[in-house]
Amino acid sequence: MEEKKEKTSFWEKIKNKYRLSIYRDETYEEVLNIKLTRLNVVILVGTGTLLFLLIVISIIAYTPVRELIPGYPDQGTVRNIYLNNYRLDSLEDEIAKRDVYFENLRSIISGEKPPEYLNDSDTSIVQSTLVFDRSREDSLLQNMLSSSDQYSLSLMENKSQTTSLSNVLFFPPVKGIVTNPFDSREEHYGTDIVSSTDDVVKATLGGTVVMANWTLETGYVIEIQHQNNLLSSYKHNSALLKHVGDRVKAGEVIAILGNSGELTTGPHLHFELWYNGAPLDPEDYITF
Repeated sequence: MEEKKEKTSFWEKIKNKYRLSIYRDETYEEVLNIKLTRLNVVILVGTGTLLFLLIVISIIAYTPVRELIPGYPDQGTVRNIYLNNYRLDSLEDEIAKRDVYFENLRSIISGEKPPEYLNDSDTSIVQSTLVFDRSREDSLLQNMLSSSDQYSLSLMENKSQTTSLSNVLFFPPVKGIVTNPFDSREEHYGTDIVSSTDDVVKATLGGTVVMANWTLETGYVIEIQHQNNLLSSYKHNSALLKHVGDRVKAGEVIAILGNSGELTTGPHLHFELWYNGAPLDPEDYITF
């Protein structure tokens, strides 16, 4: 009975009505008169708190204010993440295509059948309906290719055929800075390239060493005769690694860069390229 009485008194206290009156201090005029209960106060406070939390959550979720929260990425960061993800996916695809291309190229050079090929054809076209007509130009091109060695990578397999220098791949003898370019008016028939001390000098093309000697003006000099009436000359070396008559390949080490001879002002390579007895500007064909 006592517990029931206590419970009844508790609910009665919650439901008890109170009057809130506000008076003006100067005139004692009643400005506000509200009847309240403890239960109403709890409901009003709870409802107000819930509404406040909903408003705060909505502001954080749907407005840029959330970017002020530490650790929350802004729109630029999110956009960059999506963009980098897209670029990475595209880069992986391009790398895969490149690997297939190099593998096919290696197989073709070796005379083998490529194991794979990149099918970039338009799948919307029905291949069986295509009709291929052999044109006159196509027939002439096939005859020209069939009469030559399709897998030859030399400069000129047939000596009676003239090869354009634009199709010749020159190997840079050294990598460095050009300090004195080719100038026929000043009788400077080569290019001076400065590189690191004791750097190796490489043959620009395959050929035969026709000169490997020391001169007073240009120091240690080595010259290589190539096919197609091409001659390359390498001067001011500190040491020669090949002898007259040696066969060398493109990119093979033939000397050590130096500062020998009287006509030199520091360690560098004086490189000359001659074609049919006329000097050429090496920078037109080689990137040093």
